[in-house]
Amino acid sequence: MSHSPKPNSYGELVKYAAGIRAGDRASLARAITLIESKRADHRADAHRLVQELLPATGKAVRLGITGAPGAGKSTTIDALGTYLTARDHKVAVLAVDPSSSRTGGSILGDKTRMARLAVDPHAFIRPSPASGTLGGVAAKTRETMLLCEAAGYDVVIVETVGVGQSETAVADMTDFFLLLMVAGAGDELQGLKKGVVEIADMIAVNKADGDNVERAKLAAADFRGALNILTPASASWSPPVITYSALTGNGVPELWAQVLQHKDKLGATGELAERRRAQQVKWMWTMLEERLTARLRSDPAVRAKLKAAEAAVAAGTLAPTLAVEEIAGLLGI
Repeated sequence: MSHSPKPNSYGELVKYAAGIRAGDRASLARAITLIESKRADHRADAHRLVQELLPATGKAVRLGITGAPGAGKSTTIDALGTYLTARDHKVAVLAVDPSSSRTGGSILGDKTRMARLAVDPHAFIRPSPASGTLGGVAAKTRETMLLCEAAGYDVVIVETVGVGQSETAVADMTDFFLLLMVAGAGDELQGLKKGVVEIADMIAVNKADGDNVERAKLAAADFRGALNILTPASASWSPPVITYSALTGNGVPELWAQVLQHKDKLGATGELAERRRAQQVKWMWTMLEERLTARLRSDPAVRAKLKAAEAAVAAGTLAPTLAVEEIAGLLGI
């Protein structure tokens, strides 16, 4: 029988927070369950808990990872994560997957491909919430990231599991955004989406092993050529292109070295701190928009008006602009 994760008093919430600060995995798991709850009272407690733990957050390296299909995200995270835990790091792996209501959360299946990390006592793997809009899932993942940092995880890896805008959502909550590619899959540049490349801090070509090493090097050269025509997002950092093998571990130390170099360079100029400040504000606006949307859908009068307005707009008898004015009027905005 499962028990509600809800703390019953402020004193209990402080004890909860103390358990997380002490690195207690059970306390951390219960707190994440609280964050993912849809109940209003649970959400209120979750917000208070995050506020309580805020001073203990912000010290981790936040690494976002996305990749073309078949690029080996899970095996890469397994290789990188075990490389880091062997060097006394504590690693948390989180996912942003707005499609998980259909798929059941891909990262659950990916745990079989993160075989070493899944049983590593210095690692913590958590799938994204079971369903929701991208903004809602990303907000919960971001809160979970803060809890993991408070629990002493000094590297947080956020993986995009869904498709589309989830890459941007992950880039908006991490310090370093890594794009994984693979050679030998036809025209590599065809699979390289311009929008994702523009926000990538590095491209890493996986599967540079066996007779695929040369193909990986050629693909990396192609990607370097593609990056040359783009203006880097930071004057302090030109996104490098490296090759590595998640299977053998070759190149994984170099991959991590680039993440640390980026942290040092952007940390020295103040860009990293500025990026985090901008992310915090963007997060606030995302949650505010989510709250307003939830209010729209939960108010019976507004919901009825929305249904009628949708039908009229679809039928062409009501202009969308006028529909918005009418619905906004009901909310007094």
